[in-house]
Amino acid sequence: MQEEMFVKQAENEESLVKQAKKGNSASLAELLRQNYSFLYHYALKITMDKNRAEDIAQDTVVKAIEKLASFNGSAKFSTWLITIASRLMIDRARKEAREQQWLKEEKMYHAIRYDTLRAMQDWPDVLEAACLLPEHVRMPVLLKYYYQYTQQEIAAILDIPEGTVKSRIHYGISQLRKELTMDEQSSKSN
Repeated sequence: MQEEMFVKQAENEESLVKQAKKGNSASLAELLRQNYSFLYHYALKITMDKNRAEDIAQDTVVKAIEKLASFNGSAKFSTWLITIASRLMIDRARKEAREQQWLKEEKMYHAIRYDTLRAMQDWPDVLEAACLLPEHVRMPVLLKYYYQYTQQEIAAILDIPEGTVKSRIHYGISQLRKELTMDEQSSKSN
C-alpha cells in the first residue's frame, strides 16, 4: 500500500517535471508548491534564522526555475532543490567570510594609520598604496623594499619558492606604479 503511494508520487513528480520543462507554468508552480515547505525547513535547520531561510528558499526557487532544463531526473526533485540550496548557503558563507576578512583588514589599516599619524610619523603615499595590495603580495614587497631583505631571504621567511617571491614582488610593484600614477594624475586635475 505504502509502496504504491511512493510509486504514484514519483510518477506524479516525473509528470510534473516533464510538463514544467515544456513550459507548463501550472505544473512548475505545483512542483515548487509541493517542495517549498521541505526546502524552507531544511534552510531553517541549517541557518537557524527565519529571514535567511526564507531568502535561501526563495533564491533556490529562482535558481531552480532558471536551471529547470538541467534537471535530469537522476534524483528526486526535492534532492535537486536541496543541492541548489546547499550550494547557495556555502557560497553565501564564503562571501560573508571574505567580507568579514576585508572589514577586519580595513579596520586594522585605519588603526595603524591613525596610530602613525598620532605619533606624527610620516605615512608616505607608497605605504597608502601598499595597503591596497593583497596581503600575500604586500608582504614580499614590504620585506624587499621597506626592510631590505633579499628575495632568497624572503623565500625562506615566507616558506615559498624564490620564483613565487619574484613574481609577487613584480606584480606588487606594477600595481603600486599604477595606483601612484592614478593618484598623481587625479591630484594634478584637481
